Amino acid sequence: MTFFDLERPEHAYMFAFLQADGHLTEQSRNRGRLSVELSARDAPILEEFQRLCPYNSTISYRTRTTNFKADHTSVLWTVCAREFREELQALGLPVGRKSEIIAPPSVPFSERDYLRGLIDADGSVGRSSQDLPFVCLTTQSDAIATFVHGYLDGLTGTRRTFRRNKRDGIFNLFYSREEAVTILGHIYYPDCLALRRKRTAAAEAAAWVRPSGVRRMIKRSWSKDEDDVLMAAPDIKAAAERLGRTEKSCNIRRWRLNGCQPRKIAS
Repeated sequence: MTFFDLERPEHAYMFAFLQADGHLTEQSRNRGRLSVELSARDAPILEEFQRLCPYNSTISYRTRTTNFKADHTSVLWTVCAREFREELQALGLPVGRKSEIIAPPSVPFSERDYLRGLIDADGSVGRSSQDLPFVCLTTQSDAIATFVHGYLDGLTGTRRTFRRNKRDGIFNLFYSREEAVTILGHIYYPDCLALRRKRTAAAEAAAWVRPSGVRRMIKRSWSKDEDDVLMAAPDIKAAAERLGRTEKSCNIRRWRLNGCQPRKIAS
């Protein structure tokens, strides 16, 4: 029996969530289990997974002391059915450590619901301390970072560049202001399957409107033709006039193209 149809929104969301937050183990004689452990406040999403899953499963609770909190209560959903585990593996949920090797499914899938599952499991949404809306996803997977980057740049019409951070080698895909409003309104649509607290936070963030009088800064990427014009111009002032850019922008770009050598501002 095949369960997952990843073109169904709830299935795409559930699979992404399991890829990010699930743990698949195997033992001898075809034994094993899928388990997902969350804070007890998020029990409703695991109850929904249990309802969707056609195989027998259990939900249990435990309270323990962690590095972050004493008497922390968590909820655990467990599925042992071999057919379910084999299907998860075929779709792209590996056994054991997986954070660096998970990837979007190779079969057709509902992309915005899949993305919401990733963000619910491994991301954050809301408003910053400056009351600015944001959406963020952290991942160690090149394939996941490439998918999310491409999908969200296409959705927002931006051209962003993301690299692994130097401290722990993780991608931190962060969008704010109007970009975040667009993203959150798209992926957290009415009645979608989601963590309740994140759906609420997304709705509050998506309601943000730029205050009047606050100018929006739009970043213009440099094209190869513009680089050629810049480098051929007799000075920065002439380049700025021909390109419709500021002298400061042209000077910084020329400095970078010259290998970041000590620069002298020409007028």
